[in-house]
Amino acid sequence: MIERVTAALDKIRPFLLADGGDVKVLEVTKDMVVKLELMGACETCPMSHMTMTAGVEEVIKREIPEIKSVIAVNVEPV
Repeated sequence: MIERVTAALDKIRPFLLADGGDVKVLEVTKDMVVKLELMGACETCPMSHMTMTAGVEEVIKREIPEIKSVIAVNVEPV
């Protein structure tokens, strides 16, 4: 499953890298929750919550519909 999530992230990764950021898959839990770590500029960007919901989470859920939620362990929920 981590390979599938990584492949989905590769579709949005160029946009993250262009802004000086990246994302790392930490875990996919048994209940289909993806845990990520935002890195680089994404870690401290004030728009990181939007990046997570409108970008990263959208791509993962579109590519892997069985995923229930996506969280970044180093981003505070809004």
